[in-house]
Amino acid sequence: MKIIEVNNLCKEYKYSVKNEEKGFFYNLFKGETKTVKAVKDVNFSVDEGETVAFIGPNGAGKSTTIKMLTGILYPTSGEIKICGFTPIKDRNELAYKIGTVFGQRSQLLPNLPVTESMKLFGAMYNMSDEEIKKRMEELIDLFNLKKFINQPVRKLSLGQRMRAEIAVSLIHSPRIIFLDEPTIGLDVVSKKNLRELLLKINKTEKVTIFLTSHDTEDIESICERCMIINHGKIVIDTSTKDLMNHYIKNKNIIITPEDEFTEFPELKEGITYMEKHKNQIVFDVDTEIINSQKALQEIIKLFKIDDISIENESLENIIRGIYEKD
Repeated sequence: MKIIEVNNLCKEYKYSVKNEEKGFFYNLFKGETKTVKAVKDVNFSVDEGETVAFIGPNGAGKSTTIKMLTGILYPTSGEIKICGFTPIKDRNELAYKIGTVFGQRSQLLPNLPVTESMKLFGAMYNMSDEEIKKRMEELIDLFNLKKFINQPVRKLSLGQRMRAEIAVSLIHSPRIIFLDEPTIGLDVVSKKNLRELLLKINKTEKVTIFLTSHDTEDIESICERCMIINHGKIVIDTSTKDLMNHYIKNKNIIITPEDEFTEFPELKEGITYMEKHKNQIVFDVDTEIINSQKALQEIIKLFKIDDISIENESLENIIRGIYEKD
């Protein structure tokens, strides 16, 4: 079942441009305008229960698209259906079907415990006291909030607050959750815990996840599908796995020595040093110039090696390459 359907979506912004030659009054009463196309004929659909990364560089049209999906902005043209509703026309009805979490904008009451925010949001969604109580118990257990549930939000760590933010956004059991940089500023352990929780709600409650993030670990860990937008257009729409497989151009070869590395000889074309240490060397291999097997043979000729490993290029580098190419 399609939970998001987007057809020929466009968004244009008009702004005034001063004409110094024609003077102040011309600019004041007539003026000239220019049009910027932030989103250009975007088409995609998302099935219920999918985990989707929607990513792009700053100014690519990512935020504008998400604001149109959630009903904050009105599209210039095109059609959007979220759970069968049109975001602008049916904004009140749609609110009961979606949840939103913005990493840098809290929706919790800072001076009150998390429980009060849950009760408030439950009441906003016309839930009965019994429904709120039952749902709170489920979320407190699911997100392991019991230890700090009665503390004022302002006293929580960032990791605790983000768990609470997501729990509150799920109080009304939405069918889809929009997440904007949910792990920003978190430490490694908190990020891992939050990613595991998001996967858990996707599996147990069938909540569709629509994620934007600059952290490629979020994308690799959570999302099965990846949409990349640039210059207002979708340039890639594929599974995260296929993105990794089809766009990998480089391999990293890591070697450790029998004793210590003391010399770093010149390398064959297509192989470069990424890191040079006496206890480890990391090579970057351009597979369009030389394949991994031949590169490995060349490296073995040059160094006395105790251990060796080959890794794929990081997703971050792959995405950066797509941005630069586009």
